[in-house]
Amino acid sequence: MFRALRVSGNIVDVVSRRIYAGTLVISRGKIKEIHSENKSFDNYLIPGLIDAHIHIESSLLAPSEFARLAVVHGTVATVSDPHEIANVMGIRGINYMLKNSKTVPFKFCFGASSCVPATEFETAGANIAHNELNRILAKKEILYLAEMMNYPAVINSESLALDKITLAKKYHKPVDGHAPGLRGESLAKYIQAGISTDHETITLEEGLEKISLGMKVIIREGSAAKNFNALSPLLEKYPEMCMFCSDDRHPDDLVSGHINLLVKMALQKGYDKMDVLAAASLNPIRHYKLNVGLLQKGDPADFVEIDNFENFNILKTYINGKLVAEGGKSLIKRTKSPAVNNFHIWPEHVEDYAVKPEGEKINVIAAIDSQLITDRIADIPKIKDGLLVEDVERDILKIVVANRYHSARPAVAFAKNFGLKHGAIASSFAHDSHNIVAVGTTGRDIAQAVNLIIKNKGGLAMANGDFVDVLPLPIAGLMSNADGYAVAEKYSAMTQKAREWGSQLRAPFMTLSFMALLVIPKLKLSDKGLFDAENFKFIKLSDVA
Repeated sequence: MFRALRVSGNIVDVVSRRIYAGTLVISRGKIKEIHSENKSFDNYLIPGLIDAHIHIESSLLAPSEFARLAVVHGTVATVSDPHEIANVMGIRGINYMLKNSKTVPFKFCFGASSCVPATEFETAGANIAHNELNRILAKKEILYLAEMMNYPAVINSESLALDKITLAKKYHKPVDGHAPGLRGESLAKYIQAGISTDHETITLEEGLEKISLGMKVIIREGSAAKNFNALSPLLEKYPEMCMFCSDDRHPDDLVSGHINLLVKMALQKGYDKMDVLAAASLNPIRHYKLNVGLLQKGDPADFVEIDNFENFNILKTYINGKLVAEGGKSLIKRTKSPAVNNFHIWPEHVEDYAVKPEGEKINVIAAIDSQLITDRIADIPKIKDGLLVEDVERDILKIVVANRYHSARPAVAFAKNFGLKHGAIASSFAHDSHNIVAVGTTGRDIAQAVNLIIKNKGGLAMANGDFVDVLPLPIAGLMSNADGYAVAEKYSAMTQKAREWGSQLRAPFMTLSFMALLVIPKLKLSDKGLFDAENFKFIKLSDVA
């Protein structure tokens, strides 16, 4: 005979916006009954937390391993765009994520990646055509059309982009946006096309304008981009239009916390607890029609036990009535995550990075800590033996992007604010096509780091003279199949080493991964060349504005 589970506490009903003492009676994964209690409890039961926009791959972990770490922080579900692996492996990659996610008790809610390849200005590993996207969106387990990054195409009413939105409407599934800095008539046209959310909002004014036009703002606080402080006032005036997300959460940060950190920050700022919890649960559930419970009779038993709203310590996490985390420990067992990949490139040589002078000044990509955007600056380059070289003293380092899908001459440019005084760092996790990106103080170190990645068919690598180190990422060159906590420890050690070499960036590998993200302003580098992301065109090093 099946025995019902009973869990008591102060029940936080976000739907009715009330808190009452009660006992949940859970049977077969659902809340069968809720009994009110005439007593006081020290604990609170809240709806499970949801990340409303995340690329699981950015954790460098397979979905099953991501879940093991996330539940410790009260996360029960994610709205996940498998865009990273889709750009590497297409439908095969999406199916890998779907299959692997089903091996653990966690609610991964995947979308259909809308931009594969992300742009025509880079080499990707796959192309998801219209008919293939139609088949993906037809799946019941695919809940939305993921971020429409090619906003110029939408604004210019290009048929390829609009046809994808039409497909989503056909299946009555929402369309996620990607509109960094978009304002005015262009923003209005983008939203009118059917775009319902945006997670790239940076300023409060931008967020207010988007909400006024009917777009929901997903407030982001991730490993690279941190927009919570700027956007949190939206919670006070427009709580029903806000959700929380991390977008990209690297493994060391995932060990430390997840959406619970945004909830804590919001509570500490004095925002209404019901509004805050709605952004972390109710709003994404309603927007994406998620099969995630809200502590209502008949709901799936997805909830979190906390101590109080002052400390907001996660005590226990339940998914479908199953206890999946308790006392800071994950109760989800590890599962095997087989390696799959798409990696075809020969080793590189220092000579591949030679750059001849073209003018008095060159364009330099200026990284910005904790942001995806970059600045575009003009500076006088250092010349040695008739070639442009790294200028370590002025922090103008060589940056390269190498095509990982077939051997070709790498693109070479210069970047500022990485701060390295020694060595080089490299990664095959490079948005959005995930070619190899590297930055360093010498061509020799850059080549060593890049070749370590080639040898391992994906990973994060670093080199400084005779010192080399690598974190292999055998799953599509994006994810590890090792224990998540071990991956986090290794990642932390490599980050610390980069800091010892001079970098002042909070997350140098994460910042590096966005240097090839062409859909984010201002200046980026693809495997095909230096790219003006404001005007969507290639430029030369010497095309100084």
